[in-house]
This record gives sequence, structure tokens and C-alpha cells, in this order.
Amino acid sequence: SLNCLDWSLLTPATTEMLALAEQVKGRFQGDPSFEYSLAEINAEAAAKLIEGGKEPMIKEEARLTATIEQIDRAVGIVPRGAFVKTPLGSVHENRHFEGLSLVEAKKLSSYFHFTKPVNLKNKTLLEKADLDPSIDFLDSLEHDIPRGSWSIQVEKGGSVVVLRSLLWLGLTFYHVPMTKQFGYVYFGTGEKNLDLPFML
Repeated sequence: SLNCLDWSLLTPATTEMLALAEQVKGRFQGDPSFEYSLAEINAEAAAKLIEGGKEPMIKEEARLTATIEQIDRAVGIVPRGAFVKTPLGSVHENRHFEGLSLVEAKKLSSYFHFTKPVNLKNKTLLEKADLDPSIDFLDSLEHDIPRGSWSIQVEKGGSVVVLRSLLWLGLTFYHVPMTKQFGYVYFGTGEKNLDLPFML
């Protein structure tokens, strides 16, 4: 939206858009038609694109789309048990999910990335023995690299648990224990905190 009244959907991000957007550094300009010249930003990456016959240019709208996709992949999370996987492989919202207890809600292991699992395949059979395949089919936050990239706080006397990402500053996830209420929102600059390993 340009005026916060009229809204339109962004097109899905392509792998090419994601690759180009990773080369761009700095804040957004605020103009969807603004074009970033990769030749000025990263001469090496631009030279490879020119050899491939592509214009080393990306619009702000495409960069925004790719950044939203990166944020969703990296820090889009759900509480454990909010979704179930059927024996046929499809994933559905768990109608029996009544929220995490306050004790469970304070643990990073009670939250999962809502994307295709990567680390789950690397677990040993002994580690997988304790997992419930219908609930534990996603990657847990406790194994995120770098360790310490999540901050957990309990607000309003234990009635709300808030997780904040230190990798994507501005992302806040909330869950009200013992209820189905959870969600996340991002208010940030659209820049990944690449200095995080040196800050921990």
C-alpha cells in the first residue's frame, strides 16, 4: 500500500528475485518503482548476471517481495501442536489445540518454524524416538543458529508469552497460554542483523 487505504497483493517471490535481493544492502526507499543497480552495489554479482544475459537490476517492489519471503522462511513460527500432519502427508490446523501451558510456552522447544523442515532429517534415530510424527514434523527453534537468536519474555503477569527475533529485528511473535491465540508481526527496516554472532 502507498496510502494505507488501498491494498494490493504482492506477486510470489521467485528464486531469481531472492538471489538478487540478497545482493542489495541498505534500507528501502519507499518507492515501488525504484530500481537498484547491482553494478553499483556488487560488481562481482553484476558481472555474472551480465554474462548470463540478464540485466543486473531489481525493483524495490521485487526486493520487498523477496524480503517478506525471507522473513517468513526464517522466522515465521507456530506453537507446537497448532498444526498436525496426517498419515497421507497433508498438514492441517489442529482443531484440538488448546494452547501451550505457561511452563511449555516459556521453552524454545515448544515453537516450530512454519516451513519445510531442514534439521529434522539430520536427527538420529534415538532423537526421533521421542518425537510424535503427527506433531513434531517441523524444525524446533531451540536448534537455530546462532544460538541465542531468540528472546522470550512473559508479559502481563504470565498471560502472554512474547518471542522476539534478534536476527530479524522487529519481528515479534505472541502466544496467549491455554488459548488458541498466537501470531506474529514484523515492524522493521527489512534488513537482516548480520552482526548478531558478534553481539551474542
